[in-house]
Amino acid sequence: MQTIILGSGSPLPDAERAGPATLVRTEIGDLLFDCGRGVLMRAAAAGSAAGALRGLFLTHLHSDHTTDLNDVITSRWVTSFQPHPLLIFGPAGTTWLLRATEAILELDIGYRMAHHADLRWRPTAEVTETECGVVLEEASVRVTAGPTDHAPVRPTVGYRVDGGGASVVIAGDTVPCPGLDVLCAGADMLVHTVIRRDLIAPIGLPRLTDVLDYHSSVEDAAQTAARAGVGTLVLTHLVPAPQPGSEDEWVELARQHFSGTVVVARDLLALDVAPER
Repeated sequence: MQTIILGSGSPLPDAERAGPATLVRTEIGDLLFDCGRGVLMRAAAAGSAAGALRGLFLTHLHSDHTTDLNDVITSRWVTSFQPHPLLIFGPAGTTWLLRATEAILELDIGYRMAHHADLRWRPTAEVTETECGVVLEEASVRVTAGPTDHAPVRPTVGYRVDGGGASVVIAGDTVPCPGLDVLCAGADMLVHTVIRRDLIAPIGLPRLTDVLDYHSSVEDAAQTAARAGVGTLVLTHLVPAPQPGSEDEWVELARQHFSGTVVVARDLLALDVAPER
């Protein structure tokens, strides 16, 4: 199993960091977690494509995590040569989001069906709304959802992928919470969104400091990883984006609370997921 960070950025546009998205490569195919801006461009660079996705898993419905849902749906549709429903998993509201996205694409769908004689079906998806429990199980791969805490965004979920004797957790946006602890227990890797409280708080701009109460700091994520006995902690969705050469500061903040491996994500970073203990 392999984890590829497709987008390590945040809602703030960054030339070097696409929007939040993580690809987990498994024996049953590529699993995509969130679909922020630029996701398919990064997926193409990683050797993946919308048509090859085994499933799309949304952690929550904030726009920065769902911006390119329309691109995933359209690209999968126009590159398939028979109906090929996309499996989508996400919290309550995901079905509504899909229907709204399809409505936005209605003109485009009509144009393409009118132009391509062999395109005789509309884009299709099968949505499973979830908050807790196994959502996909095939061969040796199991994907489990668990509740997280990103209030006032409700509900939000994290996911754990187990396969081939290894495990990775995609936390999404959350503060420390029991649901995430359960998902992370004994995991080999935790991909966790983080902020730098020490850099944001002094700015004093309410629109920015508001993010402090519903995201985990680097220290919070490290403590979650330590409690759960995680092997590798991957810091992503970095706010503010690290200045070149400052990545070690993020690592050191985490190491004060966590003795495992700490990695600061960058776009297209690929990490093998394997038991370290």
